[in-house]
Amino acid sequence: MIVVENVSKNFTLHNQGGIVLPVITGASLAVAAGQCVGLAGSSGAGKSTLMRMIWGNYRTDSGRILVGGTDIARAEPRQIIALRRTTLGHVSQFLRVVPRVPAIDVVAEPLLTQGTAPDVARARAAALLTRLNIPEHLWSLSPTTFSGGEQQRVNIARGFIHPWPALLLDEPTASLDAGNREVVLTLIEEAKARGAAILGIFHDEGARTRVCDRLVDVSRFAVAA
Repeated sequence: MIVVENVSKNFTLHNQGGIVLPVITGASLAVAAGQCVGLAGSSGAGKSTLMRMIWGNYRTDSGRILVGGTDIARAEPRQIIALRRTTLGHVSQFLRVVPRVPAIDVVAEPLLTQGTAPDVARARAAALLTRLNIPEHLWSLSPTTFSGGEQQRVNIARGFIHPWPALLLDEPTASLDAGNREVVLTLIEEAKARGAAILGIFHDEGARTRVCDRLVDVSRFAVAA
């Protein structure tokens, strides 16, 4: 479902005379349906860079990134947007939303953009917010007013509201207490059981051991300084 083949990435430092900084070279991995693969490696090895390339936020300098048959490295922006609507989900470390939009609508938005009836989308959002222990009196408020842990749970609810065939997770258990961490790990296990291909960054060793089928050490793709 997710295939990365011989991918490389350079950054050009325009404010330092156009210096080209190689970061990753020859990265390759595959994630099949029903698998969770963890990206491992020391800080700065390129885990987040690789994930951003798969999500389509960073340009790929060489190689292929296939998600459901679409080559992210060569896709037009409209193709990437379409892929994100139906096939590729993402839970980032930080919630970025339009201010003043209620939390329940932030969570329901992926379903609403697919044409799901508003009452159905909001019912699904309410169920996830309840499961992730966000009090009902907060649902009508913008999550920009929430604590960091509450924002992360809204982000997770949004990321799991649709049964994405492929899912990217960037530190999904960060900032969570033990109870909510358990809820998130169970959501990941349920997604695997229904056949989702999951690629994640987990600094939580216990979470990594529990949900990951194998690890890929990104350090071996990093370019030595």
